[in-house]
Amino acid sequence: MTEPVFAADPLRLLIAAAAGILLLLLLIIKFKIHPVLSLLTAALVIGLGAGMPVPTLVSTVENGAGETLQGIILLIGLGSLFGGILEVSGGAQCVAQTLINKFGEKKAGIALGITGLVVGTTVFFEAGVVILIPLAFGLAKKTKKSTLYYVIPLLAGLATGFAFIPPSAGSVLVANMLNVDLGVMIAVGVPVGILSLIFAGILWSKFIGKKINTGLPSNIQEVREEEEANLPKFSTVLCIILVPLVLILCNTVSEYIPGIDAARPVLEFLGTPFVALIIAVLLAMYFLGKKQGYNGEQLKKILDRSLKPTGQILLVITGGGIIRWVLQDCGMGNIIGPALEKSGLPLVLVAFLIAALIRASVGAAVVAMTMAAGIMAAMPGVADLSPVYLAAMVCAINGGATAFSHVNDSGFWLVGSLLEIDEKTTLKSWTMMETIVGVTGLVCAVVISLFA
Repeated sequence: MTEPVFAADPLRLLIAAAAGILLLLLLIIKFKIHPVLSLLTAALVIGLGAGMPVPTLVSTVENGAGETLQGIILLIGLGSLFGGILEVSGGAQCVAQTLINKFGEKKAGIALGITGLVVGTTVFFEAGVVILIPLAFGLAKKTKKSTLYYVIPLLAGLATGFAFIPPSAGSVLVANMLNVDLGVMIAVGVPVGILSLIFAGILWSKFIGKKINTGLPSNIQEVREEEEANLPKFSTVLCIILVPLVLILCNTVSEYIPGIDAARPVLEFLGTPFVALIIAVLLAMYFLGKKQGYNGEQLKKILDRSLKPTGQILLVITGGGIIRWVLQDCGMGNIIGPALEKSGLPLVLVAFLIAALIRASVGAAVVAMTMAAGIMAAMPGVADLSPVYLAAMVCAINGGATAFSHVNDSGFWLVGSLLEIDEKTTLKSWTMMETIVGVTGLVCAVVISLFA
């Protein structure tokens, strides 16, 4: 957990944060100011309003930009290259057609949700999104339905997998901090994840997909339809999609497998997300590009075109990350946690509320998980609770850290940019989906705690 670099007055910080977020919403929604400018303006207002010295504020903005991009810039860039080849070659259309044939149009969303759930246990959310979202676009293009009908189950699956089910980084992080056995965590996390997917992914997508008809992103709309006979083989496309996922999974589980010390460094290298994606892009270029009749010049044009939207996406994400870092460096998390700790509420509910408030105020799910788990682990009597109760507490914390994603969360801007939807639509679809995941996690945690 990153310690604050400036001890802001709690009341002043809360007022500044509220004013900054309100200003951000007004600039974007009311005055139609570009999100990048709006985000940066709001970050400066929050920092200055909280009393942060100018040199410290400037340093926080610069460091926040770097820290935000550090983990995702390569993933988004490589994911865009991968998705561009997958789309233009007809690979995404091939998978979409196969899913429709196997599950039927009505159940294709369920298939994507399950795919997201499985993938979410092995990769970070951002990596899963950029790898799999072309499949959702392919289905939407094939069926002419709202992209939300297919994207929401996929996103919900990725979010629930990351939050509740080991070996995902989110569930393992909090389980380790609370000394929860991973076997118990899996036994508790799997049903919680499945229920969250049902409510947030399957049911919510059907509702919001009918309410809001979102079209395909412009770069997808322009891609020509391929004749089914000219499409690549489903097995080829599936293998290429699975390559980065399998490599990342092998890296994750290698530390738990005895007797492979010699191979572990190789698996760790190949399973690094950006390395795995480089391999996937190279394989896609050969099997979905060269083998499909595209020459080197054509492939270069495809890749260039796929990278065009990434600049704006990265800048918007950076803006959201800067707000998060300004709030974090002012000590917002340290204000919220102790206040709830003294409330006398049930421990599971306290765990959820701490994580949710940090998530809503700071924006970063992992930061909310870390702060909330650290606070709960330090509370008297927590270490003596049963393993099942502690696993329920993990679900409550990670549910709270998932809920209430809004304009200070880089994931909010990532999804909005990839789908090319405005902020109102992102709030109605993405934010509600994340909140349903979180609330479902809380309800499940409360029920489990009653029998623990």
